[in-house]
Amino acid sequence: MSRMDRETIKQALKVYFIMGSTNCLASDPGKILKEAINGGITLFQFREKGLNALAGKEKRSLAMRLQSICKEHGIPFIINDDIELAIELEADGVHIGQEDEPAEAVRAKIGDRILGVSVHSLEEAEAAQRAGADYFGIGPVFATVTKEDAKPERGTVLIEMLREKGFQVPIVGIGGIHAGNAASVIEAGADGVSVITAISTAKDAAAAAAELKKSVGV
Repeated sequence: MSRMDRETIKQALKVYFIMGSTNCLASDPGKILKEAINGGITLFQFREKGLNALAGKEKRSLAMRLQSICKEHGIPFIINDDIELAIELEADGVHIGQEDEPAEAVRAKIGDRILGVSVHSLEEAEAAQRAGADYFGIGPVFATVTKEDAKPERGTVLIEMLREKGFQVPIVGIGGIHAGNAASVIEAGADGVSVITAISTAKDAAAAAAELKKSVGV
C-alpha cells in the first residue's frame, strides 16, 4: 500500500475509536463496532489489553473479525502494539507507546502502513517525527481510568505547545474525552479525538459516536 497523505490522516483521526474485548463487558465487540461505525467513527484501533485480555488464537480471531467489519465499511483498522499481528493481518497501521519497540524499527517493519506514536513531551514528539510517525497520540488530556498505568491528566498544554512550535504532524487527543469536552481538544489544535469507554460502555454506541462527531465539527 502507498503511504497515506497527511490530509487523509487528519480526516481519519476525527472520531477515533479504540477498543478490545475488555472494554465491552456488556455487549459483543463486533456489535459495538458496527454501532460505532453507524454513528460515524472515522478510524478504529484494536487494543486488547488489561485483565482477562485475549491472547494467541483468540486474540487473532477477534482481530480478524473486527478488521472484516472495518473493511466492509471502509474504516481504517489499526492494531495497538502488536506489530507481528498487524503485519500478518495486513492491518492499515499500528499504534505504539514510548515503552514499546522504537518507532524507527517499527517503521522499517511496517513500510508505508500508518504509524501512530504516543508522545508526552516536546522531545518525544521530535523523536517520533524523525522516525516517520504519521500522527501523534497525546494524553491523557483529561482524567481516565481505562489505563491502569495512565499518567496524570495534562489538559491540552502539549497540543498547544506543539502547534505553537510549528509541528504539522496530525494530532489526536486521548484520555477522558467525551462529547461534552471534545470540542476543547480540537480548539487546542488537535485534528481529532480518540475514545474508548465514551463509546464502548455507552447505552447506545451509535448515538455516542454521533454526538462525538457533532462535537468535533465533522
